[in-house]
Amino acid sequence: MTTLFTNARLIDPEGGTDAPGQLLVRNGRIAAVDAASDPAALLAAQGLRAEDVTVQDCGGKCLAPGIVDIGVKVCEPGERHKESYKTAGLAAAAGGVTTIVTRPDTAPAIDSPETLEFVTRRAQADTPVNVLPMAALTKGREGREMTEIGFLMDAGAVAFSDCDHVVTDTKVFQRALAYARSCGALVIAHPQEPVLSRGAAATSGKFAALYGLPAVSPMAERMGLDRDIALLEMTGAKYHADQITTARALPALERAKANGLDITAGTSIHHLTLNELDVAGYRSFFKVKPPLRAEDDRLAVVEAVRTGLIDIISSMHTPQDEESKRLPFEEAAAGAVALETLLPAALRLYHAELLDLPTLFRAMALNPARRLGLDSGRLAVDAPADLVLFDADVPFVLDRFKLRSKSQNTPYDGQRMQGRVEATFVAGEAVYRRD
Repeated sequence: MTTLFTNARLIDPEGGTDAPGQLLVRNGRIAAVDAASDPAALLAAQGLRAEDVTVQDCGGKCLAPGIVDIGVKVCEPGERHKESYKTAGLAAAAGGVTTIVTRPDTAPAIDSPETLEFVTRRAQADTPVNVLPMAALTKGREGREMTEIGFLMDAGAVAFSDCDHVVTDTKVFQRALAYARSCGALVIAHPQEPVLSRGAAATSGKFAALYGLPAVSPMAERMGLDRDIALLEMTGAKYHADQITTARALPALERAKANGLDITAGTSIHHLTLNELDVAGYRSFFKVKPPLRAEDDRLAVVEAVRTGLIDIISSMHTPQDEESKRLPFEEAAAGAVALETLLPAALRLYHAELLDLPTLFRAMALNPARRLGLDSGRLAVDAPADLVLFDADVPFVLDRFKLRSKSQNTPYDGQRMQGRVEATFVAGEAVYRRD
């Protein structure tokens, strides 16, 4: 199938451009990108006839690489009532996410080739978007014995993580990093000092004290990152910090990069667009891990994304059912769904003139693809035609009951958003079109 996208506003994170143009897709890959406005000339240059091409008029809307979302929780096996591969795939497609990188914090954990094979089969059968699985770094995510990293890589694992279970035994973590380096594996860790952060529901400060919430100092994130950086110096492993959310952690990250360590960092869309004051009224849909931070921290992290110090923005999609969330704030489960809200929420930063669109898609598409060794995330010839067409300006009020996830625990419920996905394409085929 050959498709010509005309009258588009092309968002190119690799070139850093936002400009009108047209894009040709052949056999699931990008065949040409042209700033000119004459479709006939482009087709002639490619040796194509107009009658052999499907034309998609973008109506001046934005056409960008599909989002590559690292850190998506799909609750299979074990908690399928919260999210299945089918519902996660539908939510991803509706959110412009063309590749989801799934977390291993399931029940049981994805820590063996057999479990990994099970989720891979389910994903291939039920999901319209690309699915790349992570595997656990230690067996059962218990931090005592590392998994069979080589066998899991052979079975398709693209990275290894114990998610929010910090490996407290430094020797075990050091050995796992050293072995991962020998295999060329990427380790994704959650920088947090586990004892200080145990049981925390908020970030320490006046607000947490006023509300009587158990809190954790931002220094806990800095301390966890410092330890991991020291182990990277020992082992030379490939490392990604899943969420950097405080200003205190940024200087350590900057030094590690300047020293040549193979380190990247991400942050979640919730920490970029919300702050600790949003939990006023003990609204448990705003309870995430790590907890929402002070406004100064939020702005510092946004600036770190702008400069490239923080490489990746992810949804950290974590479905929780009503029974887990409709509890006193301290007891409520942490996490929020975000596959479908990632792009509209990110566009808040664009409309606030904090980040431009190429920078947003550098962090949501290009950088995560590069970190995983994928050739997607770009508007370039021969790149996969994984694309999202969206209107950056259309306003709407978010209704959580219209989300495609099984769980609807979103902090954006009832909020005014600006920007919506019109269509999503995987290998040039439409997997979602807005009604």
